[in-house]
Amino acid sequence: MATPPRTHRVLVFDSGVGSLSIGAEIHRLLPELDLLYVMDRGGFPYGLWQEAPLVEHICKRVEEVLQREYATMLVMACNSASTAVLPALRERLSIPVVGVVPAIKPAAALSRSKVIGLLATPGTVSRPYTAQLIADFAADCEVIAVGNGELAPAVEALFWQGASPKDCVATIADRFRAHPRYHDMDTLVLACTHFPLVQKELATFIRHCQWVDSGQAIARRVASLLGTAPKGDGLQEVVILGSEKASDYLLAGLEQRGLRLKR
Repeated sequence: MATPPRTHRVLVFDSGVGSLSIGAEIHRLLPELDLLYVMDRGGFPYGLWQEAPLVEHICKRVEEVLQREYATMLVMACNSASTAVLPALRERLSIPVVGVVPAIKPAAALSRSKVIGLLATPGTVSRPYTAQLIADFAADCEVIAVGNGELAPAVEALFWQGASPKDCVATIADRFRAHPRYHDMDTLVLACTHFPLVQKELATFIRHCQWVDSGQAIARRVASLLGTAPKGDGLQEVVILGSEKASDYLLAGLEQRGLRLKR
């Protein structure tokens, strides 16, 4: 590993721009932290992988990054990956690993109607881990689950090329509306880190719900594990894995968020 920097450095790892939603909450709570966003563009989208090859792929990529980049902690900023790969990463790495899992527990606590929505990738919807979260924390709720494999690519296209996700969002809204208890649904879990990046677009079609994701909870978890750090603004850098070069549109968007591509 490289020489440790002046402060903690957290590696925020995802298959794409979903890392931005988690990293933004960490930076909001802990602006002094250095953050390294790793976008595994070559592995995108994780939500369509089978579990065993996904675990091996992510462990390999994370270990390769940590060979050349110093980090105090790894945040696996992907629900699809976290529900599969956390035990393997914790076994293989010497730094703390924080995962992102569907925010079913807080959604169930918030819901008054006890009808909650779950919007996730197909992989997250089908994982036994997700079923166990529902059994443990939302047994008294009806969960309307929609697994969608198109929205995360649409969010990537939005950030890389400026393409509108409107058609995809409308299709998702139609799937929720088709459920007989749609109008009773008062809370909706965004169980993919890409999805909070288009929450405003989703809210134009689904207007009557509270929106819940894991970003703030992950930021609090990072704070509790790392403790204090030097004051000041942390450095936020981005590494893109894979052969595709960052588009000018993406670079401009990253700059607007205070991030820069690490050369």
